[in-house]
Amino acid sequence: MAEDEIVTERVVAPGAEDLERAAEAALRPRRLAEFVGQRVVRDQLELVLHAALGRGRAPDHVLLSGPPGLGKTTLAMIIAAELGTSVRVTSGPAIQHAGDLAAVLSSLEEGEVLFLDEIHRLARPAEELLYVAMEDFRVDVVVGKGAGANAIGLALPPFTVVGATTRAGLLPAPLRDRFGFTGHLDFYDDAELQQVLGRSAGLLGVELHADAGAEIARRSRGTPRIANRLLRRVRDWAQVRGDGTLDLAAARAALAVYEVDEIGLDRLDRSVLLALCERFGGGPVGLTTLAVAVGEEPETVETVAEPYLVREGLMGRTPRGRVATPRAWAHLGLRPPTGGADTLFG
Repeated sequence: MAEDEIVTERVVAPGAEDLERAAEAALRPRRLAEFVGQRVVRDQLELVLHAALGRGRAPDHVLLSGPPGLGKTTLAMIIAAELGTSVRVTSGPAIQHAGDLAAVLSSLEEGEVLFLDEIHRLARPAEELLYVAMEDFRVDVVVGKGAGANAIGLALPPFTVVGATTRAGLLPAPLRDRFGFTGHLDFYDDAELQQVLGRSAGLLGVELHADAGAEIARRSRGTPRIANRLLRRVRDWAQVRGDGTLDLAAARAALAVYEVDEIGLDRLDRSVLLALCERFGGGPVGLTTLAVAVGEEPETVETVAEPYLVREGLMGRTPRGRVATPRAWAHLGLRPPTGGADTLFG
């Protein structure tokens, strides 16, 4: 190597999404006893797992449904931990062909947990392969092409599929029926979120005042993932701009910086509501038009902002398009036009 040759090493910094996921994983409970909320699903799942352990067999396949951020992935990890086995993680969008799924299934060990996130987005050929694998613990591998192709049946060791979906209605009935246990996760109330925040604050090594915890919980949309994210942002504010104390004043100041208002609306939510009220007179307006007005993709508005706005009674969906409710006008401090969206809601 020449003396004047410069040797460099490229270091790729982890992306913001990777760092966020790592932070979330660090706060996840490891056992059912540590899992806060979802009492009904937790108790039912405990029976399923302990009964299977008592019989020395793999438990029935588990389907977990519900909105994002409520703990479906966490429960999948807990199921593997309670069973004392490992977990293989993949997702519906990652499996484009039946061969992709066959490769995963054929590498599973006895008793292992296969976690399929967004299972409703599984490709149809992969779905049909999964039917047989879940029911008969067998996968058919096609060898050759054309008229000379042969299907060779490969026996699989007993395993447990844990499927997670935010849209259970999109699952075909044959796939849904192959799950022995189905649990639906509901939004958390403020008291449960305060328990989540208290546990997370302990893991982060910070002292969270009760009134600050209540304030964060109130603005977290009933979702533990959001609550933990806001807690970390309040911690950052207290460290950089405060005295390190996570009290009510710090919580309010931090949430103001990150544009999370009193009922949990963020920048995107308010942009959608303001466009709906100020530009379109409260509607009705089509989803695509509304998305263009706020500079976002229609899917982003529909899946990220709209569910919470509808759940909070700030937006309505009608056959003619999206409309602002009287509560939306009041929250924004605006006066609704006479004979506008009010008439659609009585």
